[in-house]
Amino acid sequence: MDLKKIIRTVPDFPKKGILFRDITTLLKDKDAFSFVINTLYERYKEKKVDLVSGIESRGFIIGAALAYKLGCGFVLIRKLGKLPSETISQEYDLEYGSDHLEIHKDAIQPGKRVLLVDDLLATGGTMRAAGQLVERLEGKIVECCCVITLPDLQGQKKLPWHCHYLVSFEGH
Repeated sequence: MDLKKIIRTVPDFPKKGILFRDITTLLKDKDAFSFVINTLYERYKEKKVDLVSGIESRGFIIGAALAYKLGCGFVLIRKLGKLPSETISQEYDLEYGSDHLEIHKDAIQPGKRVLLVDDLLATGGTMRAAGQLVERLEGKIVECCCVITLPDLQGQKKLPWHCHYLVSFEGH
């Protein structure tokens, strides 16, 4: 399936010069969504994943569906102040400034094998911060995965873990 034809590109969002890769068109297409989940399932079904951890917010959609299919638990990694119980947080750099991600302190037990999921890998800052949270809880990262990568932004170079993706878009 040619996912590039299904994923919408929105120019100048969220700011001028950015080509936003919008997976909402993929999510509403039952065949495309099923293809994504089934393709990722085939990759990870033998990798002994204990938990899938999705990054806010589109990583929740892909990650939760994949966790269900893999028969494992799902863990949320959210922006600062969104989780109701005791958390740890990790700061990461944005193009202009910084932000934080959080995870519940009891979300991952030491030694659990975790698959990190997001919709898109751009600069790698968000995925790296999410992985650092998992490792601070002594989880073992199986791999990172996303639907889309933007290789021109060199996000993979910021990650100490491999990031699997399904489709690549050139440019920003």
